[in-house]
Amino acid sequence: MKFYIPLFLLLFSNSFLSKGQGENQSYSALIARIETIIDDSDFNGVVLLTEGTSTVFYEAKGYSNFEDSIVMEKGDQFVIGSISKQITAVLVLREYEKGNLSLNDEIGKYLPLLDQNWSKSVTVHHLLSHTHGIVDVTTPLEFDPGSQFQYSQLGYELLARILENITGNSFEELSTQLFAENGLFNTFHPDNMGYKFLVKGYEESGNAALEYVTNSLGNHVAAGAFIANAEDLSKWNHLLYSGGLVGNETLELMKTRYATRIHPIFGQIEYGYGLLFHMGEENVQIGALGYAPGFASACYYYPQADLSLVVLENTARDLDDIKKTFIIHTQLMEAAKSETLTIQNSDL
Repeated sequence: MKFYIPLFLLLFSNSFLSKGQGENQSYSALIARIETIIDDSDFNGVVLLTEGTSTVFYEAKGYSNFEDSIVMEKGDQFVIGSISKQITAVLVLREYEKGNLSLNDEIGKYLPLLDQNWSKSVTVHHLLSHTHGIVDVTTPLEFDPGSQFQYSQLGYELLARILENITGNSFEELSTQLFAENGLFNTFHPDNMGYKFLVKGYEESGNAALEYVTNSLGNHVAAGAFIANAEDLSKWNHLLYSGGLVGNETLELMKTRYATRIHPIFGQIEYGYGLLFHMGEENVQIGALGYAPGFASACYYYPQADLSLVVLENTARDLDDIKKTFIIHTQLMEAAKSETLTIQNSDL
């Protein structure tokens, strides 16, 4: 397949983040808070905060390769874990917008080789919202479709297979085309092999030492193994929430609450299609965390301030307490959310 990149996307890519860090002085307090959070921690990665397409804060800290003491660069690439799910959701919803599938269709319509009776009761919607009950394609459902929530990597892998069957293209080809068409030149399906700046991922061992892990790409790609850098994820947020990837009505479907989960970090949290948010806060703070072995990430959007926050880290510490693993991410999210609420209150 050949992908042609429109000139306006090249211009968009060149202009994105064109304004220097800190040009918007109205965010000076937020910038200072972010710097304090990062400086007072062992954070190792990249943080990018943007307003629209303009940079508010952009910093890399630490090493991309500890063995060789290679310093982290802003443009370095990371495995983004479950942030991948919103990419898969967008690919599915674009086919929905084209009329190539219905969200209420039974998945057996698109996966005829599934020989389980539940293929006639589980729908595309159930897969997108983690409400399908599938634990293995060879066993019965764990619960009736739609009756409860159970976080599932397999469900998003089945969505990738559906996309392949209805388009005749591989999931790698479909995602690569999406990225090329939208100027996301540093985002990759790992089978593409075009990435050149993927950092090494590290996990804390039992003796508190950081050890390089080799299974960071072991998850289903559709659920948790896409590769991207901070700038591309910020572009992704800008495109998604401005209606550049799916139409506004479809975006509302992504932002609709379909199920509630007791999350190990957030507590009670609501799920849409690849996106999560606290009850009633889909227009305050919305996005996803991502974890892959050695990589802890956050990609969030703050609609009221048009802020995008991307936090990419290649060291996973305190894995026996996942809240600690993501403590810097959640502190930065809280700082951005507080800024958003301040702006909202000032407009009242």
